[in-house]
Amino acid sequence: MKIGNDDHALGRVPRNERYGFGSMLVQWLAQSGSLSQFVLGATLGLGMTFRDAFWAFTLGAVILEIVIFLIGAAGQREGMSTTMLTRFAGFGRNGSALVSLVISVSLVGWFGVQNGIFGRSMTRLVGGPAWLWCVVAGVVLTLLVMYGFKIMMWLARIAVPLFFGLVAWSVISELHQHSLSELVNAAPTGAHISIPAAATIIAGGYMTGAIVAPDMTRYNRKPWHVLLQSSSSMILSEYVVGMTGVLLGHAAGSSDVTNIVLSTSGLAGLVIVVLATLKINDWNLYGSSLGVVNFSSTVFGRRLHRGAVTIVIGAAGTILSALGFLDHFKDFLTVLGVAIPPVGGIIVAEYWIARRQRPELDATRAAGTMPARVATWIPGSLAVWVAAFCVGRFVHWGIPALNSLGTALILYVVLAYAGLIRPTGHTAMEGVTPAPAPAPARTVTP
Repeated sequence: MKIGNDDHALGRVPRNERYGFGSMLVQWLAQSGSLSQFVLGATLGLGMTFRDAFWAFTLGAVILEIVIFLIGAAGQREGMSTTMLTRFAGFGRNGSALVSLVISVSLVGWFGVQNGIFGRSMTRLVGGPAWLWCVVAGVVLTLLVMYGFKIMMWLARIAVPLFFGLVAWSVISELHQHSLSELVNAAPTGAHISIPAAATIIAGGYMTGAIVAPDMTRYNRKPWHVLLQSSSSMILSEYVVGMTGVLLGHAAGSSDVTNIVLSTSGLAGLVIVVLATLKINDWNLYGSSLGVVNFSSTVFGRRLHRGAVTIVIGAAGTILSALGFLDHFKDFLTVLGVAIPPVGGIIVAEYWIARRQRPELDATRAAGTMPARVATWIPGSLAVWVAAFCVGRFVHWGIPALNSLGTALILYVVLAYAGLIRPTGHTAMEGVTPAPAPAPARTVTP
């Protein structure tokens, strides 16, 4: 069933369908404006000084930017989503199906959780049952994501100026009642939060988003676009939205962003923030749809249309959020969140350092075609993935997401150079016709 846009779910995005710097910048900036980032800033403001919060946001932003650029640049060069990239950067065909399953379940789960938060927020705002608002938001997002990247870009063009207009209004309305120097130098009023602990929250909370950056960067034309756009997004997210949240938290003495926004810009302001939140939630559904398409193609041999997949998983996420079902699975989703960073570590290690599987990509990149074959299983990669997950899950030191990512990267490189990262065989790529074998040389008898 072909409904909506497939968006090259199992292939490369052609060069002539890539977008320019300005269009992609807007899409990146849309990721900076979210309700949760305001909440994060206000929460840190209650437990940290302004100066300590600044350094925590800086540390978290640097970590995230390094990860986003290394993985995002790989996606840009190959024109592939994260789940497709894993086929040729560490996991092989069957291993990528496992990665797709983990990413899809995680993203659609968080889509439902965010949808549930939206429903409860709207109930507090205008009344009515939360389940009804969940259904409304879920249907709207499913329809938008069904038609793919182009429609999502138009949504970003609306959400970005509205959200940052709200930020400016909130700052002017609330902070003009206080001395800026007093807020900057204010002592925290809540439980103390250390800089490493805050950086853990900042980096860990968005690490999954960093790993799936190729879902967006495959539409970029040049690698340096990825660097400038993602860093611009990070600056706005951490230093404008996040640090504004710190100041508002100091000023209002609360981390409840709903109360903060309502006290500064009224009902319209919260509606705009909700719009920006929905803009981020569309990427959860979009990334999940790409993963399901790859999983189905690999495991069941069925080529599903991404638009049709979006309808199914969007409906499932919407119904579960309306029932409040997914709120009981936040701990499970958090565990999956630790399983995703090692995928990024393996991609970076294979694509940029070990390069054991790069020849197939290098040979087909210029033509914009897919390799004719792909490794079937790579057991060493799966072993690295499991080991790195265990480190992130059970080592209670540092930043769990970064611990698991770093472990995967280092361990993969060591095993690759030791000759222990080897495929068990190769499988023909679906939809790709292998080049005919060259005819045998003719023997000329003198």
